Amino acid sequence: MPLLGAHMSIEGGLPMAFERITLVKGQALQIFSKNQRQWRAPELTHAEIEDFNQKWEEWGRGPVAVHDSYLINLANPDEKKANMAVAAFAEEIRRADQLSVPFLIMHPGSHVGSGIEQGLTQLTAYLDRAFAMADEARSVTVLLETTAGQGTGLGASFEELAYVLDNSASSHRLAVCFDTCHAFAAGYDIRKAAEYEKTFAAFDRIIGLDRLKFFHLNDSKKGLGSRVDRHEHIGRGEIGLEGFRLLMNDPRFADHPMVLETPKEKDLKADIENLKLLRSLIQEAKKKTHKI
Repeated sequence: MPLLGAHMSIEGGLPMAFERITLVKGQALQIFSKNQRQWRAPELTHAEIEDFNQKWEEWGRGPVAVHDSYLINLANPDEKKANMAVAAFAEEIRRADQLSVPFLIMHPGSHVGSGIEQGLTQLTAYLDRAFAMADEARSVTVLLETTAGQGTGLGASFEELAYVLDNSASSHRLAVCFDTCHAFAAGYDIRKAAEYEKTFAAFDRIIGLDRLKFFHLNDSKKGLGSRVDRHEHIGRGEIGLEGFRLLMNDPRFADHPMVLETPKEKDLKADIENLKLLRSLIQEAKKKTHKI
């Protein structure tokens, strides 16, 4: 059974994310380690780190990932901005390491007109620079997130992700986070069994299922291959329930952390309902198997 959870706010301090994920009965958690709209953040104190790990322990030590700031674009052809991004990403690696969080999820970024080939080459090189700058923080695996390919965004095809994985000097520190909305918008169908199997067979052939470590569970407001990144509540978008039923009951991903990034309010009722719905899809499959 997959470990289901959600991205949670750190408003009020990093440990507050554990109170919120407990409220929705989540088993997996994603957070920002700082204000994601700012380049810099105060250094983590020893007390903050201890408090975070204590709350994590009380929650049950489920899987946690940090998502990097959306400001970071390692593929930016503007050298000054790219250098800022490298320094910021190195700091993201250090912060995740200090918190003992094993996964740091990143968007591959945008080539901003330089072209896909140049963008991927720069992304790979600058990612290696960031690893070198944070050389003391070696416990963190960076997960490249599948993207919708909106605008000049990189990472919409499995081949683009594979290029980075194959060519990085830090390949052993890299893996993938599969976002259902993004992959669908990029043209990878998961709505019916045949299409679902075709998509993950392609992923296995091009990247390898062993490199798939984390999932973002989002339905899509836009259609297959739209290249538009718009998240929707589970079952209310263009993917629909069957695609999520297939994923929830895929034995290959039975122990994988899967978190919601669907729209939410402060009361978190939407997360509670989305997680309840996802769990019901697993129970439905169990009942059908039992009847047979």
